[in-house]
Amino acid sequence: MLNRGLIVSCQACVNEPLYGYGIMPIMAKAAVEGGAVGIRALYDDVDAIKKVVNVPVIGLVKRNYQNCAVYITPTEKEVDLVLATRADCLAIDATSRPRPGGIMLKDLVSYIRSKKPDVELMADVDTLENAIRAEEIGFDYISTTLRYTEETRGIQLPDIDFLAEVIKRVKRSKVIAEGGIFETGELEKISRINPYAVVIGSAVTRPAVITNRFVKAL
Repeated sequence: MLNRGLIVSCQACVNEPLYGYGIMPIMAKAAVEGGAVGIRALYDDVDAIKKVVNVPVIGLVKRNYQNCAVYITPTEKEVDLVLATRADCLAIDATSRPRPGGIMLKDLVSYIRSKKPDVELMADVDTLENAIRAEEIGFDYISTTLRYTEETRGIQLPDIDFLAEVIKRVKRSKVIAEGGIFETGELEKISRINPYAVVIGSAVTRPAVITNRFVKAL
């Protein structure tokens, strides 16, 4: 469902300045007016966003479980929250890290396919091995979202060489560039590698992060 181009992540989590004010639909509308071909959003904003934009929306849940590093749509419980919305695509942590309750990624995918087979799936990965595994499991899209896990600590983002390797090795799933992209110069380099699409979030929709970058430069 996703077209090629720029996808904007419009998310405000608890304890962030924009959380709870109904601002994300407005952010999404502005992003689409600026040329975004898709929106990535938390599940509780999906339906409101769908009312004001006519592009696909990628839904997810961010939830922390005790003694577990996986927080992007980690279990069936979070999957059900997204499936109850009008989300066109569902994003899931597709790293090799243990999930709450010990559920395996392939079983979670099977669960989604059985409940709502028309919803597309996006794998958020951190390594080449996990990207290849996600393709084998049957994800429609593979995104470099999580290139900052314990396994990849210290790597500078955006990791364009990693993106290039994923594109080279993944044949069926569409590869999405995401993670640490702030400058147009970075986008130009990424464009030469030719991913299917690019996701940008903090550089567009998180004023506190944007302001802090300028403060540090000053």
